Order: sequence, then C-alpha cells, then structure tokens
Amino acid sequence: MTSLRDDASARLEAVSRRDLVIDLARVACILLVVVIHVLMIGVGYAPDGELVVSRPLEAQPWFAAATWVGQIMPLFFAAGGFTALTAWRSLRRKGGDRTDFVRGRVLRLTSPALPLFVFFAVVLGGATIAGVDPALLDTVATGTGSPLWFLAAFLLAQCAVPWMVALHDRAPGATLAVLAVGAVVVDAARITTGIDEIGLLNLAFVWLFVQQLGFWYADGWFRARHPLTLIGLVVAAYVLLGLVVAAGWYSPDMLTNLNPPTVPLLLLGVAQISLLTLLHRPLAALMRTRPAQAVVYLVGSRAMTVYLWHLPVIIIVEGASLLIPGAAPEPGSAIWWATRPIALAVVLGVVFAIAPLLLRFEQVPTTIPAGRRRPGAAAVTAAALLAFVPPFLVLEFFLDLRIAVIGVVLLSLSLWLLRSRPLAPA
Repeated sequence: MTSLRDDASARLEAVSRRDLVIDLARVACILLVVVIHVLMIGVGYAPDGELVVSRPLEAQPWFAAATWVGQIMPLFFAAGGFTALTAWRSLRRKGGDRTDFVRGRVLRLTSPALPLFVFFAVVLGGATIAGVDPALLDTVATGTGSPLWFLAAFLLAQCAVPWMVALHDRAPGATLAVLAVGAVVVDAARITTGIDEIGLLNLAFVWLFVQQLGFWYADGWFRARHPLTLIGLVVAAYVLLGLVVAAGWYSPDMLTNLNPPTVPLLLLGVAQISLLTLLHRPLAALMRTRPAQAVVYLVGSRAMTVYLWHLPVIIIVEGASLLIPGAAPEPGSAIWWATRPIALAVVLGVVFAIAPLLLRFEQVPTTIPAGRRRPGAAAVTAAALLAFVPPFLVLEFFLDLRIAVIGVVLLSLSLWLLRSRPLAPA
C-alpha cells in the first residue's frame, strides 16, 4: 500500500513540472462536455404517465447565448496544440522522427476508440436482431455516437503536427494568416453555393488554425502580451463574432457552428486562449495545490474514456431511471433540474467505475520494445487513414450498425499496422 502511495506521489510530482494550467483546461473542457450532455438529454415521465424524451437545455431562451462561452472545443484543440508541440520537440531531441510521432498519436486515439466501436456493433446488432424499433435505435445510436466526430478532427490535426510546427517555426504569422483566410474562403463558398459538404475542408483550416494558437501559447507569445492587449483580443474576437452572426452568415448557437467547423470557432479560439492567459496566474496557484493536481491527474489520465463513454453511460443511466419509481421526473420540470447534480454524479461514478477496464486501451505504450522494429512510414500512413475513416463516417452520416462494424474492422487493421515487428535475423 505504501509503494502505491509513493508511486502516486511520484506521478503527481512529475505532473507538477508541466504547465498544469493547460492540463486543467483540458480536464475542464471534458467535464463541461459531460455536464452539457447531462443537461441536454431528458428522458422521464410527464404527470399523466406519458414517456417524454426532450432536450431541456436547448429549450432554454438563454441557451444560444450560453454557447458563446460553453463551446469550448477551440480551447481543447489549442491545449492539444500546446501538448503536441512540446511532445514533438521532446521527441526530436531524443532522435525520433515524424513517423514516430504520427504512430504515437494514432495509437493513443485509435486504441481507446476500438472498444467503443465494438460495444456499438454488439449492442446495435443485438438490438436489431431482437426487433427493437429501428427509429428508436437510430435516435439512440445517433445521440450516443455523436462525440466520435472529434476523433476525425483531432486525429487530422495531431498527425499534421510535425509539418505544421515546421511552418510555425519558419513563418508563424503567415501560417496563421493562410489558415484563417482558407477558413474564410471555405465558409464563403459553402454559404454562397449552399453545398454544406464544402465546409468539410475546414476540418483542416479551422482546427489547424486553433491548434497553431496552442503553438503560439507554448512559445510564450500570449504570456508576453500586456493584459490590456489580451483583453483587446478577447473584445475584438467577440465583436467580430457578433458581427458575422448579426449578418446572418452563422447561427447564434455555437454548437450549430461546430460541424462543419466554421470561422466563429477561430474567433472563439482567439478569445479563449487569451482569457486562459489572463487567468494563468490564479489558475497556476490553484494547480500548485495537491487536491487540484490529484483531480486533474485522475480525470486527465482517463480523458479519452470519459469523453468517449459518457454519452452511452448517460443513456444507460436514463434508461435505468425509468425502472425506478420517482427517479425519472418530467424533463425540464423543477424536480428534473434539481436532480441533475445527482444524475451527473451517477454518470461520472459509472464512467470512473468502468475506466479501469478500459485503461489498457487508453494508456497504450508507444515505445518499441527491444528486439523489435517500428513499422515503416507507409504502414503508419495507411494506419492513420484507416483510423480517420470511421469517425469521419460518423461525422457525415451519423452512427449506425453498418458504420459501427466498419469501425471495428478498420480500427483493428490500423492497430495491427501500428504494431512493432520482430527484427530481421542478422
């Protein structure tokens, strides 16, 4: 028991030498996503006993305005840029190359996703065989699988890091400007033609732009700015956001502007990374405390599990509550809102209860054991493409049994390609 405590203490000491404000931001983003989904999914009984399924959070008159603060995916991608830049530079100092980096990133994103696709394939397949109403099954699958879009966007951005860092090192301002102009051009083409599929190009332009902000943060550009300059960036970003929304080009609901990604996310990214910098000192003081470090480590070490599995758990918890008398009040009622903290605690409790079963998928080793060799660049590239396809299909067509099965097959192939191989005999 003592050795376990010493090991945990050593891990916390190692964490404390990092920029824990970034770790705090990542954890806060993930937990906020869980909170939003707990408030967004309403399943319960009306006073007359009728089953009610609704989205109470979206029905609130203040919801769209709240998304101007609550849409935190740009901050998550910026934090991912900070982490990726420092990891890439560290890998380079140790003699690693682009193939090593991409292999590690694909492993860490694909491995946690595989069990979820297996889960969906089994559950959806079983429900189909059992004759569950296809419309109900489609609704549940679409809702629980929606977070998988993130894997496609984040995988694309992370795999591009070695090349984007090279551009950042040579011409940081020009790189950021080209990405911003590209995002504007894509949105203009999408809006004028009415062809939404054009917006998929902004999976690159928008998310790479926001990731570059993380590079700038890592290099100290934001920390070197005067607080008034940072406040000016926040104000300018939100003023521009207000103008483009008022012009009718974008929805005032920032969640609607997420898929396909749009220019408002660029503006939110600038505002959010500037605000994070403004709050860095008090947040850093908070992260010097052991309790805060422990919470951030606990959630951060299970971040993919929490993100990927929280929606299936919410659906299971909501479904189970229907079987308990009085546990499923009418969604949107005063009692329903009052019980949301309990629902959140139950959901997080279940997620963390199953996390140990999934930990080996999340903490997959990326080092090459002695006596084995790394797969070649072609194999790693093919693995990255295979890993990209399933979440991209979810992004485009929503989750169903067919896509779940495709995901199991392609992600398994991707992981197989990424395996180390025995060295050839001398």
